[in-house]
Amino acid sequence: MDLSRRDFFKVSAGAVTGTALGGVAGLGASLAPTLAQAQTLRIEKAKATPSVCPYCSVGCATLVHTVGDKIVNIEGDPRSPHNEGTLCPKGAAIYQLHINPNRPTKALHRAPGATDWEVWDLDRAMDRIAALLKKTRDDTFIERLENGKQVNCTPAILSLGGATLDNEWNHIHQKLMRGLGIVAIENQARI
Repeated sequence: MDLSRRDFFKVSAGAVTGTALGGVAGLGASLAPTLAQAQTLRIEKAKATPSVCPYCSVGCATLVHTVGDKIVNIEGDPRSPHNEGTLCPKGAAIYQLHINPNRPTKALHRAPGATDWEVWDLDRAMDRIAALLKKTRDDTFIERLENGKQVNCTPAILSLGGATLDNEWNHIHQKLMRGLGIVAIENQARI
């Protein structure tokens, strides 16, 4: 018999797995009650709030479990016809997105000509972005072309959206950008 190294590992893994499962089943042991108890303990005092995964536009349903104001668990919602309680690897990492101590909560700003970064709170950064957006739009807005055709657009601003945005956010984002007269609207998933 000609047995390769790969075949040997496959046979060995299968034998070990079969032996372990056979031993557990032979003893009459069932992990179902233990798993059910662990599930109950994990979210026993938590309030479950239905939500949607923030990543792609599929719209997988999630259940966000909170105790007080603190998120303690996020998992797929088994009632959803889209994902039937399952989540992709990105969706399964939503909880880490919320509890990550390295998640930025401040913005870094470097003024024109400066060599050092300043730490700004998010409200100040958003106010600055809004002011610059309004100034750029006002300075470059084109109401009519030379031939008199009404266009109401600004060629100086573009929007590059993220591929992780859901349909609802994309809809609102499009309305905002079109309302501002921005015509260069793209999504990183298409680039």
